Amino acid sequence: MTPTELAPRFFIAVVIILLACRAVAWLLGRVGQPPVVSEMLAGVLLGPSLLGLLLPRAQDAIFPPPLYPMLYVVGQVGLVIFMFQAGYAFRQHEVTGLVGTAGAVSLAGVTAPLVLGVLLVVGFGAPAHILAEGTALGVSAAFVGVALAITAFPMLARIITERGQAGTRHGSLALASGAIDDAAAWIMLAFVIAAASGHTGPALRTVAGALLFVVLIWYVIRPAATVLMRTDRLADPARLLGVVALLFAVAWYTDEIGLYAVFGAFAVGVVMPVGERTDHVVGLLSPVCQTVFLPLFFTYSGLRTEFGLLGDPAVLLFALGCVVAAIAGKFGACWAAARLRGEPSRVALRVGALMNARGLMQLIALNVGLEAGIVSPALFTVLVLVALVTTLMATPLLDWFERRDRIRARPVAERPEPVDQIQR
Repeated sequence: MTPTELAPRFFIAVVIILLACRAVAWLLGRVGQPPVVSEMLAGVLLGPSLLGLLLPRAQDAIFPPPLYPMLYVVGQVGLVIFMFQAGYAFRQHEVTGLVGTAGAVSLAGVTAPLVLGVLLVVGFGAPAHILAEGTALGVSAAFVGVALAITAFPMLARIITERGQAGTRHGSLALASGAIDDAAAWIMLAFVIAAASGHTGPALRTVAGALLFVVLIWYVIRPAATVLMRTDRLADPARLLGVVALLFAVAWYTDEIGLYAVFGAFAVGVVMPVGERTDHVVGLLSPVCQTVFLPLFFTYSGLRTEFGLLGDPAVLLFALGCVVAAIAGKFGACWAAARLRGEPSRVALRVGALMNARGLMQLIALNVGLEAGIVSPALFTVLVLVALVTTLMATPLLDWFERRDRIRARPVAERPEPVDQIQR
């Protein structure tokens, strides 16, 4: 299809996506789910799993394959701007004593699911017929382990900001741990892709580029952002243009080194100086980004998911095993690490629930693996299911923890009596 033919398809697809996201958000909002989960599910419903199953011709007409790259690129704009906003929110709510605990939580949250994922594929991957043709067992096992080790960093950030918890101990700890977790996971993913291709160059470039990025963000980007926000020589439109140019340049660099654009965008937000001018710039960028651009990215992977493949009993059992390994390895390990570091139970449980959500970042990794030819359609669907289940769990768990804490905080005389005592 030519660009002229794709343009009207893109506009009507965006309308349908936004309306579907709004409808699903209204339904799931009645049970307390955040809009970010609705955007994931809307993509699945608009893909071959539902719309393509019921109305395949309509699905092909609305979402022709040449349209997918356009949705991805425009969604990237929204994702980068959102992560910039999340980084700035993190900068505004600095919490002391995070480095050691965040490192321990992220280490546990990467190691445990990585090991469980590798063991699961080695033991049951071949019988379940989920391995991509021509891909070595070790490569598939490593990929699944890394996929389970990933935390949905942007989704985690969005849940925290939507619930107004960016300044809390558990919110800041989860953001810091998630950033370290995903940076490590993406470096490991680069090595897995390199092993599959037989070339070590891309992995080495990611490691070297990440080290250089630390230097650049502190000695170049941070001073540039400070000058940009504090100079009186720029009008608001010029300052906005400068921030966008800086943000996109950093996103380009982190994408080029294989670390992904979200980390560059978050880092820019973290080093921005706190003040009214930065607040104004963030306020200008956020509304259209979150309302229009960001949902396009969250629905992108759903359009490539086929849940009909779970009709195979062997694939379904493997999927259930992945879900269990994902929850035990991420929620359990992060909770345990936080407790060992001296965090109270209420903080450790919330950190575990937030770190357990995989959503967006796992979907990104799956698309990378699918394009590299090391992920089969069945494995893609299995891991999308893991992303949905673990992300759907986050909000109900957080709500339950908060209700439990409110009840425990009441005076004894005001607490509801146990059901067995009422019946007596």
